[in-house]
Amino acid sequence: MWQDISRIGKKLVQSGLVESHFGNISVRMGDKMLITRSGSSLDELTSEKVVEVEVRSSCALDVIASSETVVHRAIYNSTPAFAIVHAHCPYAVTMSLLQAEGYITPLDSEGKYFLGDIPIVHGGIGSGELADALAVTLSAHKAAIVHGHGTFAIGRVLEEAYVFTTQVEHSCRIKYLYDLMRK
Repeated sequence: MWQDISRIGKKLVQSGLVESHFGNISVRMGDKMLITRSGSSLDELTSEKVVEVEVRSSCALDVIASSETVVHRAIYNSTPAFAIVHAHCPYAVTMSLLQAEGYITPLDSEGKYFLGDIPIVHGGIGSGELADALAVTLSAHKAAIVHGHGTFAIGRVLEEAYVFTTQVEHSCRIKYLYDLMRK
């Protein structure tokens, strides 16, 4: 399974959706999850850079797991997700800074069809506040943007969470460019 996480990590970096050492990826397997280690370069993941931790509660390996482990755990405990991708998509972050509250409404047909309104949530990196906000929001949406920070997308499989991540960024880029040209 770490190979799939590694493959998605490389795709995220190659497509500019994250800088190498930022963002994180996880996959749920029953009462456990595999999640990237803190400080890992997503385009150079090995089996040693992925940690298995508990889904229901904290555990000793949380100290080396991603700083967002608490957020992933809350999402898994509140949604039917089996995969989560957290990226620092530049257009999504920019749009969240330009529109600090509410939703980003996609203008492109794919964004409208696959995502609907994209919620903007608030909370500090790896905080309980962020974990609670995303757990609630992602129980009703496929993806959300954390204000000034990045995207979280869920899926039944890792590829689906990746596709929703790319769709959020595409929709935000289209909206940004459209809004820019309308001025």
